[in-house]
Amino acid sequence: MKPTLLVLAAGMGSRYGGLKQMDQFGPSGETIIDYSIYDAQLSGFEKVVFVIRRDMEEDFRKNLVAKYENKIDVHLVFQELSDVPADFRVPSGRKKPWGTTHAVWVAHKAVNEPFAIINADDFYGRGSYKLLYDFLNGKANESMEYCIIGYQLARTLSEYGSVSRGVCQTDEQGYLQSIVERTKIYKTENGAEYEDENGNRHTIDGNAPVSMNMMGFMPSVFEYMEKYFVDFLKEKGNDPKAEYLLPDLIDRLIKNRIAKMKIIPTDENWFGVTYKEDKPIVIEKIRRLVDKGIYPEKLWDK
Repeated sequence: MKPTLLVLAAGMGSRYGGLKQMDQFGPSGETIIDYSIYDAQLSGFEKVVFVIRRDMEEDFRKNLVAKYENKIDVHLVFQELSDVPADFRVPSGRKKPWGTTHAVWVAHKAVNEPFAIINADDFYGRGSYKLLYDFLNGKANESMEYCIIGYQLARTLSEYGSVSRGVCQTDEQGYLQSIVERTKIYKTENGAEYEDENGNRHTIDGNAPVSMNMMGFMPSVFEYMEKYFVDFLKEKGNDPKAEYLLPDLIDRLIKNRIAKMKIIPTDENWFGVTYKEDKPIVIEKIRRLVDKGIYPEKLWDK
């Protein structure tokens, strides 16, 4: 079976101030997701699974899914706090989603083939989709070799505040040795700095490869996602802010020698909308791509 595209679209958009997933950036009202689906389809993907919150379903179907239904196989799955092992009770004060690994895990019933993961509010560039498709296509479901599309850190920062990035360390063959989630990385005059949990600033290499949650997995990963989710809940399930993040899962798989993770460098420029102030910049960048003929003035005919 051909690889599936899994789109993580359940985010709250708290720093942005609204649902980025359905905001318009293209010249004919296109969302960032529209460009992602367009690029993925041109790269060979024929099925897309969206992970959303249940309260988004009506708007999501009306404003997005309706565009794609006759062009690509579309499925919706829901990330819900209650989707946890039977012997765990969700704390009454918990409102924050369980994190990106949980968002992927909830799609296990809809995904039975090699699959790519992307964020709904990130613009990755068509070349990155082709790299991802080529890596996944023909892989066995049981394979324990996965991949991350690696972007240069300096090209992924915002002018308007901190960002979270999974910073990658690789061996000479380009396989991941470790991945560390830095939750507060700032752009500086000399490059970049990150802030640790004590509020101290540290310099970080702007050339470092980072994960932008554009990854490739086989269905073999779901078993470990569930197993480690149980461990996470036992250790941190009562912390209302704790999240089960993809970099944490990957780091554990690598350190336990369960899986290998290939870092595939891309020449594409990533851009996204972490803050409301980022929106005009994204609109302008998309406009330039349209003017160059990379995208048509109108992506989808309704």
